[in-house]
Amino acid sequence: MRTIGFALIGAWALGLTGCTTSSPEAIAANDRFEPMNRAIYDFDEKFDRYVVLPLAGLYVNDVPKAVKVGVHNVFVNAEEPVTIANDILQLEFVRAGRMTARMAINSMAGLGGIVDLAAEHDLPEQRADFGQTLSRYGIGEGPFLVLPIIGPEPPRDLIGDGVDLFIDPLTWLPSGWPLLDRLGMTTGVHVWNPYLIHARNMLLRQELEKGSLDPYATMRSIYRQQRADDINGGRPVVADW
Repeated sequence: MRTIGFALIGAWALGLTGCTTSSPEAIAANDRFEPMNRAIYDFDEKFDRYVVLPLAGLYVNDVPKAVKVGVHNVFVNAEEPVTIANDILQLEFVRAGRMTARMAINSMAGLGGIVDLAAEHDLPEQRADFGQTLSRYGIGEGPFLVLPIIGPEPPRDLIGDGVDLFIDPLTWLPSGWPLLDRLGMTTGVHVWNPYLIHARNMLLRQELEKGSLDPYATMRSIYRQQRADDINGGRPVVADW
């Protein structure tokens, strides 16, 4: 269901050709949807400020650290199958084996992933996603795109999220499992967990954007830098759009 939602949102956004621009600055930044993106960015900024950040702030400041660590570990463990699949697709077989061992240790000996025992055995958390996989095979980011609530989501990563949801075992829990529980688990892993875990990073990002003459352009630059770091492990790269 959420995969279909991603596809519909992407088709809607990409179909709004009336919101395109041909300004030299937008062309240089590969941001042909800039007028629409700026409007959605303004909406997302207000949504984050008045809805997400207050909830995330309560979580970060008021929930005991041990509980937050356990929740984080459970979500990370639930995402391991997606990471392993993408490691294999990227021909990172050694890392796929290490992540498989990590998931097995934490699932069986770590109380279903609550305790990160694998990290104590030199098997730290690592992430891989299908957007990253597409980049490794030379697929560019595409025109910059901002979606309601979701935020920056260029076409390559939008497709990647849909594929990751498709290969995620949580998406395919048995039909006997209550629908609301299935949707809640999948949404928690892929949407709300990043908001909660990275609440302070969101606050820092917003402060950086507020201090800029053009907060939208700053957001776009920060997103691309962070995404390049995710894809290339911190190695400097040329723009891939």
